[in-house]
Amino acid sequence: MAKRKVDTEKRGFQTRWESEYMFTDVAGKPVCLLCGESVAVMKEYNLRRHHETKHADKNENMDMEQRQQKAEELKRGLKSRQGLFKKAKSQSEAAVKASFILAEEIAKSSRPFTEGDFIKDCMLKVCDEVCPDKRQLFLNVSLSRNTIAERIDLLSINLKEQLVKKGKDLIAYSLAVDESADISDIAQLSIFIRGVDSSLNVTEELLALRPMHGTTTGHDLYEEVSRCVNEMELPWQKLVGLTTDGAPAMCGHRSGLVAKIREKMQQENVTRELTAYHCIIHQESLCGKALKMEHVMRTITRAVNFIRAKGLNHRQFKAFLSELEAEHGDLPYHTEVRWLSQGKVLHRCFELREEICLFLENKGKDTTQLRDEGFLCEMTFLCDITSHLNAMNLQLQGRGRVISDMYSTVKAFQTKLTLWEAQMRKENLSHFPYCQTMKDQLSTSVFPTAEFADKISVLAAEFRRRFADFEAQKSRFALLSDPFAVDVESSPPTLQMELIELQCNDALKAKYAAVGAAEFARFLPDTMPQLRTQAAQTLSMFGSTYLCEQLFSLMKLNKTSHRSRLTAEHLQSVLRISSAQSLTPNIDELVEKMRHHQVSSASKK
Repeated sequence: MAKRKVDTEKRGFQTRWESEYMFTDVAGKPVCLLCGESVAVMKEYNLRRHHETKHADKNENMDMEQRQQKAEELKRGLKSRQGLFKKAKSQSEAAVKASFILAEEIAKSSRPFTEGDFIKDCMLKVCDEVCPDKRQLFLNVSLSRNTIAERIDLLSINLKEQLVKKGKDLIAYSLAVDESADISDIAQLSIFIRGVDSSLNVTEELLALRPMHGTTTGHDLYEEVSRCVNEMELPWQKLVGLTTDGAPAMCGHRSGLVAKIREKMQQENVTRELTAYHCIIHQESLCGKALKMEHVMRTITRAVNFIRAKGLNHRQFKAFLSELEAEHGDLPYHTEVRWLSQGKVLHRCFELREEICLFLENKGKDTTQLRDEGFLCEMTFLCDITSHLNAMNLQLQGRGRVISDMYSTVKAFQTKLTLWEAQMRKENLSHFPYCQTMKDQLSTSVFPTAEFADKISVLAAEFRRRFADFEAQKSRFALLSDPFAVDVESSPPTLQMELIELQCNDALKAKYAAVGAAEFARFLPDTMPQLRTQAAQTLSMFGSTYLCEQLFSLMKLNKTSHRSRLTAEHLQSVLRISSAQSLTPNIDELVEKMRHHQVSSASKK
């Protein structure tokens, strides 16, 4: 005979059991109103036996009406207790959620974990003045150092789990890898992922920050990157591109990171060639060195350092500028690491050139070179060309940049160089305002336009050399940036039929005009799978290691000389939260998990 299943018999609670046996229905279970115990099976025999065994003497002198009144009173008391329990439970969960929210804000603002105690003290003082009756609610919010550290780790784990889940849906992804040392001289390897799913949505997030305590050879870098890719369950077959800072350990032909990953992809039987790029922004900065005008910068830096290095000189110089009512009140420093600072220093020094010379002469310094007309001409040219380079640099920076757009920016600059060279040879200084100012001030000497035109020519040649790898991919970029202008005959055979259908579709042309190139790829129909795949691969590519550089700036804000003992795990958790862009921690899910964990722990006890 088969075993009976009570839950399939659909037994219901009968209202008369309330007055007869002092039971009520709570979430489908009969609960005794007198002692609070529940009975496993909703069966009249079980309720009657419980009542007669434990409570028979309590209701023996009551008639049915009194029993009903008693049952109603007990039900009201039970509901009141349940309401208090639910309220306490909701308040407890709200306190936990608040601690998660504040922990996330502490991580995003690069504050130490101990800031939680300070925030709580401030909250309590505000509460005492504004709503003293709510003080206990604020006291329930745990913000101790250990709690904040734990909350930040849980938030980071949640983001990582979301990224792993998104990674399973990616049809193409690329990596950006860079390495820098922290305040403790520990090499930190930052790895960012830019992935595209089947809907052509882009996800750009920190994959991992790995400390490297030993050497940082190409093999060491490969081991960390490979371990990270495998941990995140990313398929090697979908890896499209790798962008690095161009260091030998990254780009070495035999033992560099790029070469090692290509070997790995061959072992995984990946037929597609890995596309490796040297960061566009870094290359643009290196191109500027082809001008070979370091002697100008050295002279200016020497003058600036004399003024700024000693406190007395600096104070006297600012007072001197104030007395002369100069346009600017101070000089900025220049550091090689901060590329844009060179342009700021050059402009300020040119505008304050007379005041700087007077101050240095008062201090007994020789200013012959600073007053030399040839030097000043070189200085103005360096001012103008650096200004143009910095403007392009700023255009290339930022999150979510599409590589085809970045390449277009570089191509536009190369075209500008051709124009500037031709104009400079004709002594047309329309786009070189500082040079024009200097030329107007020269009395006898002739402004050396031919010499500077040659320097522009050298700069243009350096751009062509350094960006040859991007030039080789221009047809690929054109498929994303302007697919309607692509020559079908010169395109790969796998794309030709779909390109013809695309270019003859007026509705898609109108959509392209409405949303622009970056968004248009999402509107490619499923009947064009090859074009969608090609667009996904291009959208997934990193043009620069900007995100890595930005992360290192955040790292220096978090791991300082005062927080040098911050563990690698905590550092990665903080940076994952503060650098998150397309992902947001699911705090409600974390609170729910903690509640279930507490319930299960309590039941085990």
